[in-house]
Amino acid sequence: MTASSSVDGLPDLWQHLVGDARSFESCARFWVDGSYSSVTWADLVAEAQGTTAELRRLGVAPGTRVAIVLSNGPGAARALLASWMCGAAVGSLPVRVAGTDPLGYAEQLRAICDQLEPVVLLADSEILASMPDPLHATVGTRSFQSLAIDRGGPEPRLPGNDDVAFIQYSSGSTGTPKGCMLTPRAIAAQLDMLAKLTVAEPGEIGVSWLPWSHDMGLFGGLLSGWWNDVTTYYSTPQRFLMSPRTWFEDIARYGAHYTAGSPTALQVAARVTVLRAKTLPGSLEQLKAAIIGAERVHWEVLEDAVESLGRFGLRREALMPAYGLAEGTLAVTATPLNDKPSYVTVDSIALAAGELSLVEPDHPAATKVVSAGPVCPGMELIEPRPGQQRLAPIRFRSVSLASGYYGDKARTDEHFRDGVLDTGDLGFVIDDHLYPVGRSDDMISVGGRNVYLREVESAIETANGLRFGCTTLVDSSRSGQPWLTLLLETGGARIDHRAVAECSAGAAMSTGALELDECVFLRRNALPRTPSGKIQRHRCKQQLAEGRFTPVAVVQLDEQTESA
Repeated sequence: MTASSSVDGLPDLWQHLVGDARSFESCARFWVDGSYSSVTWADLVAEAQGTTAELRRLGVAPGTRVAIVLSNGPGAARALLASWMCGAAVGSLPVRVAGTDPLGYAEQLRAICDQLEPVVLLADSEILASMPDPLHATVGTRSFQSLAIDRGGPEPRLPGNDDVAFIQYSSGSTGTPKGCMLTPRAIAAQLDMLAKLTVAEPGEIGVSWLPWSHDMGLFGGLLSGWWNDVTTYYSTPQRFLMSPRTWFEDIARYGAHYTAGSPTALQVAARVTVLRAKTLPGSLEQLKAAIIGAERVHWEVLEDAVESLGRFGLRREALMPAYGLAEGTLAVTATPLNDKPSYVTVDSIALAAGELSLVEPDHPAATKVVSAGPVCPGMELIEPRPGQQRLAPIRFRSVSLASGYYGDKARTDEHFRDGVLDTGDLGFVIDDHLYPVGRSDDMISVGGRNVYLREVESAIETANGLRFGCTTLVDSSRSGQPWLTLLLETGGARIDHRAVAECSAGAAMSTGALELDECVFLRRNALPRTPSGKIQRHRCKQQLAEGRFTPVAVVQLDEQTESA
């Protein structure tokens, strides 16, 4: 739909989400206590305004900051808009990832609050109940449930178009959490871009379970449904983790046209749906846009999804691989609507060394790299450039670019230069399509060569017939010598650990000329991940060094030993 515009022709965030939304006819449907509960966008705006009086009594005002743990639900949605209506900037704090230490999570929140200095921290009552009391020496906490909703409420005092309105803190797949500062102008530009990308229309339906604490869940889920006047069913990450098939069951049951998820989630949900459901409560044929991103997309995952769910109506062209990150608000490139996903075949050995060599599909070292599509409107890709023969850093300029990292000038100066973001990711461009491969942090130096670890991990997973995204390589040292460990999730299945370890060692040597020293086998979901599913390599390295993993088995490759 067409968004209201400001005087400079750019979409006006507040006019659309607050003013225009009062006349929207669609609604948000939140998963609460085992079923969906409906509230119109107009009522949500009114309830948020009714919450502002209490927030102002807590000191929330223009120029202040509010920390919010954005767990999926109506309370978080109201708190987000109400904080904005008070003129405050919202700092979105990471949700606790399942299986992580609650005390460590509390310490993470304290560290962010030390930097952010919010006047209050808002979260669901269950989250606060699991935290130490008090959580912070100087920052008070309030639950969403405790905030009174008055009738009416004072006139909103919303942040200006170029003020910092949102600070997105991530769990971080590469280190210390950092807060991306976004203005209303940048957020509106991204939401308008997403609307044009999906050709969203009022009366259509969306389904999303992604966490709102993640950019893909907030901007691609909650705010996109709101912006487009689309009735959207907002499930929760917890429900998805308990029963992955609910993702596609909801799409079929409610006739959804839009959804989004990570490749890992798509792989798991497609397989579980086929195993557990002979039929679905409707069709997937009407689904026109399933944006797949947040991590590298493997062609085999897309193929498996179409093969598994095609019987229920899933069309290949509904899958839209994309590339984005919080520093760009969300999307940077995306497969155009109604285009089928595509790939190029490259030499995996050359790719692991950072070189680009196109080969035929039957080449012995061939691997498929999936296109993330051309740049979205309003984006300019500075690098990689077409014709480059090596992986290059992904750098772009955007109307929805973040203003930098809150309270972190050093990292801001390192990554944001003259309106251009150096993402820290690597990729290449062919025929104006971006092919992201991974992060520069995933490169290690071995014998004077750079080796891209994710490509080696992918080869290991393929050689062993494992699901993608269940391994990570960690480099360290023992007795002053380099030591390379493979951490591998195999679940509780009975497997030949020695055979898998030797197969993995062979794949590591043939793909990256890497000598693997040991394989540490773990149960499923033992590796620390971000809310979007990315393995946190830096935390894996830390936990391995501290002996915090509980291995199923450990196989040393330099000797014939195996421990359990």
